Amino acid sequence: MIRTVTSAAASGALMSLCLAAPVAAQQDFSDVEIRTELIAPGIAVLFGRGGNIAVSYGEDGTVMIDDQYAPLSDRIMAAVADLGASPVAYLINTHWHFDHAGGNENFGEAGALIFAHENVRARMVSGGTIFGNEIPPAAPVALPVVSYGQGVTLNRNGDTIDVMFTGGGHTDGDSIVRWREDNVVHMGDLFFNTGGFPFIDTSSGGNILHALSSIDAALRMMDGETVVIPGHGPVSDKLGLSAYRARLGAMVDRVKALKEDGLSLDQAVTAKPLADYVSEGGGFINQDQFTTFVWTSLEAHGN
Repeated sequence: MIRTVTSAAASGALMSLCLAAPVAAQQDFSDVEIRTELIAPGIAVLFGRGGNIAVSYGEDGTVMIDDQYAPLSDRIMAAVADLGASPVAYLINTHWHFDHAGGNENFGEAGALIFAHENVRARMVSGGTIFGNEIPPAAPVALPVVSYGQGVTLNRNGDTIDVMFTGGGHTDGDSIVRWREDNVVHMGDLFFNTGGFPFIDTSSGGNILHALSSIDAALRMMDGETVVIPGHGPVSDKLGLSAYRARLGAMVDRVKALKEDGLSLDQAVTAKPLADYVSEGGGFINQDQFTTFVWTSLEAHGN
């Protein structure tokens, strides 16, 4: 049974797809409040602005998945404390985007041990461009201390917590996190439960075909009772993730068919093959951009 606790007044929106907006220093976070949803004993989801945060807490210390933007760190720390949890001891980044890992420096300075895939650490070290935003190299204290190739397992608070790289897709460093005993999975931005079109960051090694494969791998770990935390949007389940995967697959097939018919990218974009999906939701990615993401992904696979 899911119940909700408000850490302050609920924010006007559950999430914000802010990758298309200016970086954190140029945003106004004054009205952002943190909403807390308890999904299992000792496991909660925090909604603010940016990627959904998961918190696992108990006598072995607090494990947190993602940390949104740096200006929200104090409010996130307060929300964690309101759960009755100790300060964050272990911080896992699902990927390197600044709406998911922007608070790393603050939590690192507060003593959290940071975990992420090796590609996440490499991108944080070098900096880069995310959807037109120039991201400088991260401060040393913000970098993952523990980096991995395929994954790592934490045994904390009565749960076996599997942090797994299943091939990426949103970027080249996406991890999913599974609490085995509590049957909870955090998908990061491999799952945008928001309607509209998802962001595939091809400039960060993302590829829609890898995303489909990663989602398939996650689905094989789930049953009808699994609680699924998306990177953005409300908490879902296996049925919701399956529907999302089917929708992505259908859109990929449409773009692939145009490519196989010999159309150029410009011609495929002009053909508007995904026009009937526009009404299904909002988001900052439009159909032309998503068509391009799919096309670029297919090109990378020689299709």
